[in-house]
This record gives sequence, structure tokens and C-alpha cells, in this order.
Amino acid sequence: MICKRMTCILCPNGCELEARYTAAPSPDGILVVGNLCPKGIDYAVEELTDPKRTLTTSVLVRHGVQPQTSVKTATPVPRDVLIAARRVLLQLSLDAPVAIGDIVSPSIAETGVAVVVTRAVARRS
Repeated sequence: MICKRMTCILCPNGCELEARYTAAPSPDGILVVGNLCPKGIDYAVEELTDPKRTLTTSVLVRHGVQPQTSVKTATPVPRDVLIAARRVLLQLSLDAPVAIGDIVSPSIAETGVAVVVTRAVARRS
């Protein structure tokens, strides 16, 4: 039996979880202990079978009062596409003005997940 320890980040409890499984983890074959709420089980199973992260970074802004703006994925993306997604965003530049919620990419790295602006940048006068 394989035991993997992790800290759940889905609620303020920060439970120390232990996930137990044999061979390759599958959603049905993972036993999770240490969780104080059901979210811990969901977190551990997803972390072992399909880990995802929210990508936060910045994109250049032309003619803006700031040279760049912060952006993030609208929902978490598979962890294995983070580097490819970051490379795509490094190549982009936006024209000011940009507003919070503007879509930078409708489907980053072919995930179907949009990247949105999280900081407004006005146009330089």
C-alpha cells in the first residue's frame, strides 16, 4: 500500500491528509484519512488523479500607465499544461486600456479555460 501525505487547501481547516492506495491511484481505490470535512476527500482524490492549478502571471500592456497587468485562468487547468500556458502568455501583449475581466485568451493551451485580466490599466495620455 502506498501512503501519500498532503495538506488540504480547500477550507481554513488545513487538514493533514493521508491518502492510501495500491499501484496507480484511481478515484475508487483511494482511502483518505485525516479530513475534517468531505472537501478533503475530493481534494486528495483530485490531487492524485488529475491535479489542477490556477495560473496567475502578468502580460505586457502597450501604451498603458503601467507596463503590464496581472492575469489568471478563470478556473484551474491541468498541472501538466502550466508551462505551455505560461509560454503562450509571455508572447502576448495587450493594448491599453484593459479592464478587469477582459479575456486575454479564450482557451489557453487548448484547455477550454479562459485567461482574464485581474488589474485594470488605463491608457497613457
